[in-house]
Amino acid sequence: MRLIYAPLFFFGYIALALWLVGHQHRPLWLLALLLAAILSSRLGEALMPYKPAWNQHRKQGPRDLCHALVNESLNMASIACIPLLASWLPATGLWPGHWPLALQLLLAIVLADLGITLVHYASHRSAALWRLHAVHHSVTRLYGFNGLMKHPLHQVLETLGGTFALLLLGLPQDVAMLLAFSVSIQLLLQHSNVDMRIGWLRHVFAWAPVHRLHHFKYGRTGDVNFALFLPLWDRLLGTALYLPGYALADDDVGIGDRPDYPVAYLAQLREPWRPGQPTPPAPLPAPLRQALAERMEP
Repeated sequence: MRLIYAPLFFFGYIALALWLVGHQHRPLWLLALLLAAILSSRLGEALMPYKPAWNQHRKQGPRDLCHALVNESLNMASIACIPLLASWLPATGLWPGHWPLALQLLLAIVLADLGITLVHYASHRSAALWRLHAVHHSVTRLYGFNGLMKHPLHQVLETLGGTFALLLLGLPQDVAMLLAFSVSIQLLLQHSNVDMRIGWLRHVFAWAPVHRLHHFKYGRTGDVNFALFLPLWDRLLGTALYLPGYALADDDVGIGDRPDYPVAYLAQLREPWRPGQPTPPAPLPAPLRQALAERMEP
């Protein structure tokens, strides 16, 4: 199960989504399918946890639910606005609408992933963007629902970065729905607390064993593995990192120089606008320092 969990989850749910939209013409059922994915993600984390301590809720469930509801509502609103946006943008007729729906989705994923990855990369380089993105990094444990935990404004910026080129190409609304669903599935896998074993697939998909390293709390150690779907972008950016011999400690994730980052939902929404004094970053633990010295992928 540890070997097949990630590919079964990813390809199984996306195949069901393609069937619902392409053959049954029931796009609204994607909401029920997403709920099923969230529940099965939680079940996998309960049965095969990477870190049992990360399954402890620590009273963060209501906050994470608020983030998920707001951000998924923003996604649905943006999809509903596609016909209006299309009327404002020049009609290029470049979108390959004659392709099979699965290939159209694959093209949308690749192009959106590049845009989202670049916004993500910039969010670790720009102080203004980081203040928004820090909400996502403030988590001190990783589990699937964390992927949906973002400041709404940063969510909007990532969505624009990922879809602007697609809209110019004439992205159809049904492909946009499938893309939004696929992003949610990928986020569940990226931040999952399942002890999945992905082997060579780490070169193809940025699932949890790859992305967990991005959430290191030690200064800029986590400025790696920015991609949402494809590690290819990190290889091109020179930010790919894989540490096969290092198992994250229970307290390795978070923001090391902000141990006091607010936990409540509304406080997190206000935090980017509040002036704050940074504290010294958390010191790098010796096992991680050794692992980093031994293996850094180009």
